[in-house]
Amino acid sequence: MDLLKLRGQLDEIDAQIVELYEKRMDLCRQVAEYKIANGRKVFDKVREEEKLRTVKALTHNDFNSQGVEELFEQIMSMSRKLQYRLLTEHGSSGRLPFIGVDSLDTGAARVVFQGAEGAYSQAAMVQYFGEQVKSFHVDTFRDAMRAIDEGSADFAVLPIENSTAGIVSEIYDLLVEFENYIVGEQIIKIEHCLMAVPGTALGDIRTVYSHPQSLMQSERFLNDFGWQQISMQNNAFAARKVAQDKDKHSAAIAGEYAAELYGLEVLKKGVNQSSTNSTRFIIVTNQRIFLKSAKKVSICFEVPHESGSLYHMLSHFIYNNLNMNKIESRPIEGRNWEYRFFIDFDGNLSDSAVKNALRGLREEARNMRILGNY
Repeated sequence: MDLLKLRGQLDEIDAQIVELYEKRMDLCRQVAEYKIANGRKVFDKVREEEKLRTVKALTHNDFNSQGVEELFEQIMSMSRKLQYRLLTEHGSSGRLPFIGVDSLDTGAARVVFQGAEGAYSQAAMVQYFGEQVKSFHVDTFRDAMRAIDEGSADFAVLPIENSTAGIVSEIYDLLVEFENYIVGEQIIKIEHCLMAVPGTALGDIRTVYSHPQSLMQSERFLNDFGWQQISMQNNAFAARKVAQDKDKHSAAIAGEYAAELYGLEVLKKGVNQSSTNSTRFIIVTNQRIFLKSAKKVSICFEVPHESGSLYHMLSHFIYNNLNMNKIESRPIEGRNWEYRFFIDFDGNLSDSAVKNALRGLREEARNMRILGNY
């Protein structure tokens, strides 16, 4: 009976807390209306820190002090989210620096990819833009980004993630460095093939050339042989070298597309151990555009080096019912132990929920950038 009595008292207090919470949120609504009318910002860090110090001082022990701090952080976070939503409803979501288009203008587009002819990037480009695409290739990812940044190419095709090897970290860093934007993606299955000049037998091979990642992914197959493994910048470069050298003691691991291009004979298909290995390529341009039918948003931002800062940023996705499907982090150059976060989530830049979340992130995070909607 004592436990039931205590639970009853807790129920009474909880009902009072709910009543007071609703009263507080009604006042927050009035604050939002004042800020809308007067052009004031929602997030006032100094005011919130002052409020936390005040409510903590009302407690009687350290445990309650910490608990009250966490409680009011959540209450003020919900207050901000309500105010962001009201601002969006009143058409004060801020100017969207991206233009929605019905389709990409790819008819006369010039497309750049990294690597040599026959690279997986070229295969992804052909799948996305078609066989008649006007293209050229460069040696490095930076060269590709620079080409669209300077206008010598309209689009670039760049690998950003492999299903077994993970992210291509350099691409994430280049997306921050350059004012280029993602407008599409293409996923292709990766099937590494062992190839050599026609007439070569497995017993003839002494050396295998390929990208380090491809050699690693084909490790189980290669372990059955005592071949020397030499790393190359790109799989297509490896295939081209073998074709140019015309040496039956050499072979390359690359895609079948490269074998066809360089006239090599495929000795064995699928030498990589994973049958589900795929690479996701992004289509990048220097224009701030997005397809009106786009369904995925990519952003990046930095957070203060404080406890709970990332948690508060991610709460904007939860509050707005947005499905976040990827998060990555990269160290910030020149700032030890601080990180920039990259997030992909479902949505379109014209959606009110997306606008609401982005507004909150823009006000509360550091250096938030929209990387693309595609």
